[in-house]
Amino acid sequence: MPPTRPLTLITGASAGIGAAFARDLAARGHDLVLTARRTDRLEALAQELRTRHGCAVTVLTADLAEPRAVGTLCDELVARGLAVDWLVNNAGYGVPGTFEAVDWPVHEAFFRVLMTAPTELAWRLLPGMRQRGYGRIINVASLAGHVPGSAGHTLYAASKAYLIKFSQSLALENRHLGVQVCALCPGFTWSEFHDVTGTRSLMNALPGFMWQTAEAVVREGYEAVERGEAVHVTGRVNRFIKALMKLLPDRLTLWLSARESKRYRALENMP
Repeated sequence: MPPTRPLTLITGASAGIGAAFARDLAARGHDLVLTARRTDRLEALAQELRTRHGCAVTVLTADLAEPRAVGTLCDELVARGLAVDWLVNNAGYGVPGTFEAVDWPVHEAFFRVLMTAPTELAWRLLPGMRQRGYGRIINVASLAGHVPGSAGHTLYAASKAYLIKFSQSLALENRHLGVQVCALCPGFTWSEFHDVTGTRSLMNALPGFMWQTAEAVVREGYEAVERGEAVHVTGRVNRFIKALMKLLPDRLTLWLSARESKRYRALENMP
C-alpha cells in the first residue's frame, strides 16, 4: 500500500521538467526532496511549495557530475531519516559540438549526470522500496532514445537509449514487489534546456505542434508510471514519430536524421 504522504526525490529540480514534477507531486500530497546545483532556485521553489501545499520540502544541493555526489546525497537522506518512495531521475543537459571536438572531462561529467547518477540512485534506493513493498521510479529519457542518432550532441541519444533499456529491465525485475519503473520519453519540451545548449534560435524555427509544456509531460509521466508502463512516449506527434521510425528502413531513417539534425543540433562548440 502507498504511504499516506509519499516522499519523492527529484534530481534536476531547479527548472523545467524537474520543477514541474515538484509542483505536480506536491499538489498530489507528496513530500519532497529537491536536488540540483542551484541552491537559490531550489530554496525559492521549496518555499513556494510549502506555502501553497503545506508539504515538507528538503533541499539538498548536489552536483551529480561529482563522483561521490550520489553516495553523499543518500547518506544525508539516511541521516535525516528520509525514506524515498518515489525517485524522479530528471537531471540532464546536452553537450553541443561533434564528439572529438569536446574535451574528454566534459564527456565524462555528462556520463555521470545522465547515466551513472540515475543508475546509482536507483541501486541505492531500490532496496528500501522493495522492502516496504511500494515504490515508483521515473527515469526521464527522451524520444531521442528511440530514433537514430544525429550529428552533434553525440552522446545525448545514446544516454537516453540506455535509460530506456535500463528502465525496462528494472520494471520487469520489480513490478511483482510493488515497485513500478517507467522511462518517460518526451520530445521537444518548453524549458531552458535549449538556452543552456545554445540552440534556442534553432528551436524557435520548429512548428508549434512539435512542442509540449513541461506540465503536460509530467502529467503523462505520472499517469504512465501508475499504470505500470515501462516506457512512455509523451504526445501523439512523438508517438507517431517513434512508430514511423520503426517502420522505415535504417538507411532512410539515418538520412532523415542527418537532414533534420541540421535544423536543431549545434555542431560548433559553445564558447
